[in-house]
Amino acid sequence: MRPKKSFKFRPQKVGKDFVFNYLDPDGLRAFLSMDGKILPRRILRLSSQQQRDLTQAVKRARLLALLPFADPHIY
Repeated sequence: MRPKKSFKFRPQKVGKDFVFNYLDPDGLRAFLSMDGKILPRRILRLSSQQQRDLTQAVKRARLLALLPFADPHIY
């Protein structure tokens, strides 16, 4: 058997009543990978509802140009 992978811990203290604010891009960046993708629930250890709220907040922030759609690559 393979050893268990160590998962990334929650970036912030996310409780039941935590609200993901789309106007706070620095707070949302903690939930994104280096490529700008939203990290999956199994890594962030969020509930289904929290993951849906996070996704909606990130998408709103991207539409308002507060977050990039993709990380710019420098060649």
